[in-house]
Amino acid sequence: MSDSKTPLNSKNYVKWFRNSAPYINAHRGKTFVLMFGGEAVAHDNFANIIHDIALLNSLGVKLVLVHGARPQIEERVALRGINSQFEHDLRITCQQTLESVKDAAGSLRSQIEALLTMGLANSPMHGSQIRVCSGNMVIAKPIGVRGGIDYQHTGVVRRIDSLAIQSHLQDNAIVLLSPIGYSPTGEVFNLSLENVATQTAIALQADKLIAFSDKPGLLNTEGEVINNTDISTVKQLLDNSSDLQEQVLMRALINSAEKGVERCHCISYQEDGALLAELFTRDGSGTLIAQDTYDQMRTACIDDVGGILELIEPLEANGTLVKRSRELLENEIDHFTVLEKDGMIIACAALYPYPQEKLGEIACVATHPDYRGGERGLRLLNTLQQQAAALGLQQLFVLTTVTAHWFQEQGFIEGSLSQLPAKRQSLYNYQRNSKIFAKAITG
Repeated sequence: MSDSKTPLNSKNYVKWFRNSAPYINAHRGKTFVLMFGGEAVAHDNFANIIHDIALLNSLGVKLVLVHGARPQIEERVALRGINSQFEHDLRITCQQTLESVKDAAGSLRSQIEALLTMGLANSPMHGSQIRVCSGNMVIAKPIGVRGGIDYQHTGVVRRIDSLAIQSHLQDNAIVLLSPIGYSPTGEVFNLSLENVATQTAIALQADKLIAFSDKPGLLNTEGEVINNTDISTVKQLLDNSSDLQEQVLMRALINSAEKGVERCHCISYQEDGALLAELFTRDGSGTLIAQDTYDQMRTACIDDVGGILELIEPLEANGTLVKRSRELLENEIDHFTVLEKDGMIIACAALYPYPQEKLGEIACVATHPDYRGGERGLRLLNTLQQQAAALGLQQLFVLTTVTAHWFQEQGFIEGSLSQLPAKRQSLYNYQRNSKIFAKAITG
């Protein structure tokens, strides 16, 4: 047996594969738009990205690939002896430059299609039988004259033929779009990668836009990857960025998120497996940008007691939650985290730590009926897990009578009364007969 197949490695692989199952199920049938520039296509790791794209397709993910071609266009422009002209990071496309654009885009499209068609034995693509569809699915119009500058054959997306794309996706084909658009009058326009990717994601109401970058993700001022963030933070990063490529990418992420794409990701095209790690592991590999919900998550204060009571009283009435008096809630308010929207408490949850046993109890997870379905409960649970980890706790537990299935979906495993701290065991209500679930804290 070779070293790569030792029992330890096999166990690690099985554990990883099992842990990825919830993500496989969650992504099946969803629509992802992948955006990558010509730099990514030219990188040595692009072949690995293609293999991972093939795997996503085999797992039932609907994929639209949007590629750029700037460095390849630059090569062809230079060979033709044409001086590149840019305004506001947009290429001014004369007729000669347009020929270079069509040449570069067509060549890259053929290269990507060939890679996706490859099915050699002993390769990750063996048996994949992927169909790739491309064509005139991007309708464009000229930018025209702006600020006295005639952009000539540079255009913007006028419309995405979403019906045609959806038809191909329903047939389990991968759709490949180039940074070129066509007008109803038969003209060809040079488009920006981010314009095509963003408008495609919006038109398809895609579940994700995944943008490939030369960096491992969006970085903070210390150069560290930001794992999770929101649109407002990305806007702050954009304001402080001097990197033109980074600015373009962030504008695409912001625009997509603001127009309804719930999850946007920024990952590295240089890191092997970054795409799979981002989609199928809890920690991911890059940056996840969640759509702004205008919800403010914060530690609860005494002024929130009334709002929390109003939120949990219906759940107390039907037996889902244990009844809490105002006095008890006031005394325990520091344990609560809330989501507030326009001054209204729309969700809450509490963490009760038992430091000596390194355990923490999750309690009183509640979301207003009008705001369910937006993963607010999961956001609160993840926040409380981070709080527990910061306190040095090693395991969370919850007592529930109604929502056992939801906690199981979040990785909790049914346990027994003996697993609880002695103090909590003494308070167990046998009449309610709550089920006990526990989860180890990771990360």
